[in-house]
Amino acid sequence: MTVRLVVFDLDGTLIDSARDLAAATNAALARFGPGRPPLPEAVVRSFVGEGARLLLERSLAHAGIDAPVEDVLPVFRECYREHLLDSTVLYPGVAEALEALSDRTLAVLTNKPGDFSRAILEGLGVATRFARVWGADDVPARKPDPAGLLRLRRELGARPVETRVVGDSPIDVATARAAGVGVVGVTYGLDPEGVRAAGPDRLIDDLRELKALL
Repeated sequence: MTVRLVVFDLDGTLIDSARDLAAATNAALARFGPGRPPLPEAVVRSFVGEGARLLLERSLAHAGIDAPVEDVLPVFRECYREHLLDSTVLYPGVAEALEALSDRTLAVLTNKPGDFSRAILEGLGVATRFARVWGADDVPARKPDPAGLLRLRRELGARPVETRVVGDSPIDVATARAAGVGVVGVTYGLDPEGVRAAGPDRLIDDLRELKALL
């Protein structure tokens, strides 16, 4: 059966955004814990994938800062909004892979805010490749809840067997499983060990390998 709809995760799958996320996180933490050393990028990277709230909850706990996450969130969003594309880039091979998939319907489903996600993809010149770009605030519940993926399938007219999820984390695998669709894991992203352990249907080291699997 031909795959008609491919639904991508964003951070760690299409874009390498860890440096900008770490900078925004540390800028927000500095407002609430002045004088504390910034968190290393590798630490922040390990917290990415389940939305801004959990990113900040984990970062605050790691830094030992006692501040309500509700107060830190708007500061983080302000800092990040101003620096979305300072260092963020497409992973190698992503532009070519998207071009090769021009005969399929493509979408993005991410736990990142939708407006940030769309702005980043527009800034990187690939937004027009996607029929939908949805963030956590565009769907009833964030991943691994399958609600967003199920809605994408309905709106874009693809059956489960005609749909694939592509992502870099166990969250993406769990989302696909909950929706009854196949899933391809990428090993170059934020959580290569985790995605391997989650047992996707296939693993690839470069997004340019994807077309041959569909």
